[in-house]
Formats: sequence, structure tokens, C-alpha cells
Amino acid sequence: MTEPGRRERKKAATRQALADAALELFLERGYDAVGVREIADTADVSVATLFKHFPEGKEALVFDQDTDREAALVAAVRDRPSGQSIPQALRQLLRDERSRQVRTDPRLADFLRLIDTTPALREYFRRMWLRHENALSAAIAADTELPEGDPGCQALAHFALEAVTLVRGRDDAESTLDRIFALLDTGWTGTTKEPARRGGT
Repeated sequence: MTEPGRRERKKAATRQALADAALELFLERGYDAVGVREIADTADVSVATLFKHFPEGKEALVFDQDTDREAALVAAVRDRPSGQSIPQALRQLLRDERSRQVRTDPRLADFLRLIDTTPALREYFRRMWLRHENALSAAIAADTELPEGDPGCQALAHFALEAVTLVRGRDDAESTLDRIFALLDTGWTGTTKEPARRGGT
């Protein structure tokens, strides 16, 4: 009964070793200067093992928690407490995740700079978030009993995920995140003092 658990722990440890080795090398020398064989050698595994854990390719090594993040987004919608709106639940999740990253990862600024300065990683990041958007939109539709593909659900998922990009690099990231999700929660007229336009004469 313990063998499957042992195998899963070993797989997780290998995956983490590969991701750590890749990030260390990328930060040291730049993404384009590092090959998959060097990453595998640094983690003391074969290239075949690397691709077994990261079949999407070298870019995926940078975003090793991709699957966990999607599951967390869906759970935030599905398991939120009574009385909490979907935008509020997503805001809390993203705030908690950002706070944890800032607190536990001293390389966060370097990691974000790596993504911003590497076209292949920027494109992979965009595709990754699009996959999350589809899953999140489906979760919102299911929770609200709206048809899958409902444009309102798609818009909420899209702009909730775009918030991650909008706050990046800002000194006031938390208050910016709060303002974005206040807009998503209450709508434009609930977050501004803009007067309604009067019709022309």
C-alpha cells in the first residue's frame, strides 16, 4: 500500500529538481543559453526523464506549478464560502498566492524579469493563462448555472487572470489588485465617480 505513495513522492522530487535546476541556470545565464541536456545533467537525470516530466518542452520547466494553479482557480470558485462573490474569491486567491511568493521566494523579482525579457517565455505564459481562462470560465458557468461559453463568464475569467499581468512590477500591487477586483465585482459605475453623460441638445 505504501509503494504508490513512494513512487509519487519520487516523481514529485524529480520534477522539482528539474524545475529548480532549470531556473537556476536560466537566471544565471539566460534562457536561450541553456539547453535541456544541461538541465538534465544538473538534475542528474536523463533527457528522456526530463521530457517525461515536462513533455511540453523547455518553457514548461519555468512554470512547474501550472497544473496546481489551475486547480486552485477552479477550487476558489467552487469551494468559496457562502456570501462571497466569485470576484472576491479570486481576488483572495491571487492575493494569498502573491503574498506567499513574496514571502517565500527571494528570486521572485528575478523570475518575473526573466519572463518579461524572454519572448519564448512571454508567449508560453500567455498560452498558459489562456488554458486557465477556459477552465476558469467553465467553473464560473457551472457554479452560476449558466451555459458553458457564456460571454459574461468568459469575460470575468479573462479579466480576473489579466489582473496578474496588470499588477506585475507595481509598488502598490495589493491595492491595484483590490481596485481591479472591485471593478469586476461591482462594475464600472460602482468604482468611479464619473457622472452619467447627458444627451445632447
